[in-house]
Amino acid sequence: MKLTNEWFTALSQDDSGKMITVSGRDELTEFIQSGKFKERIEVTWAYQGDNNDMPTEETAALMEKVEEALQKVMEKDKLAILTSVYTGGGEKIWVFYARTSRVFGEYLNKALDSFELLPISIYVEIDPDWEEYLDMYEMKNWAIE
Repeated sequence: MKLTNEWFTALSQDDSGKMITVSGRDELTEFIQSGKFKERIEVTWAYQGDNNDMPTEETAALMEKVEEALQKVMEKDKLAILTSVYTGGGEKIWVFYARTSRVFGEYLNKALDSFELLPISIYVEIDPDWEEYLDMYEMKNWAIE
């Protein structure tokens, strides 16, 4: 299975009508079909946003560094695959599909050990059919060029 770094971006709204930027990863069919990544793990960072409920420049820069660290550590041995990123409405959510949440937690601590304590929460759900990803992937039709 070859992991590419092909992404698309689309705009959506949250339940209260606030704009959400959705970045979705493309070309993951082999990973879905492998049946090895059954656990969906969402890492959520709640933040105080600007007037549009988007992160401030300073917060966005730190979030970018955190995302790079998470993706590098999790995808090195294909323990977990970053599949989508939602930003807006006062939250940034990174969605991973993982082989095991227990090991994901260990690697999460390694990935973030160079950062000060971050305001993140973790949510885990069994999703062997990648339902959340497939729902999000439908947004590719409205991708921003």
